[in-house]
Amino acid sequence: MTDADPKIACVHAYVAAFEAADAGAAAALFADDATLEDPFGSDAIRGREAILEFYTRAMQGGAKLALTGPARLAGDAVAFPFTANVPAANIAIDIIDVFRFGTDGKIASMQAFWGPGNVRTV
Repeated sequence: MTDADPKIACVHAYVAAFEAADAGAAAALFADDATLEDPFGSDAIRGREAILEFYTRAMQGGAKLALTGPARLAGDAVAFPFTANVPAANIAIDIIDVFRFGTDGKIASMQAFWGPGNVRTV
């Protein structure tokens, strides 16, 4: 597994989209009919337009992502640990995301694993 793998490259593009505060770039990584659960277990957000709205709101607080370990690739999925730093709320959230990919190479589903115990004041 290398950073040249398209799924790993997608993770880096996702982090870069947050760095650039570019919700459109983040949403473009997803399939038209993708789902997003953030946090896992919440009502799924469905479709790229709704996902774009989600990321637009998420990035309004200045959220930036920092990988805290390597991405793990298995089959059609990649999991990766990171911290979301949200300056507007003075918090950081430790998260593990799982992207599952469709045959088109786009993210078909995203699940973010975190809970109240993963949120800290900064």
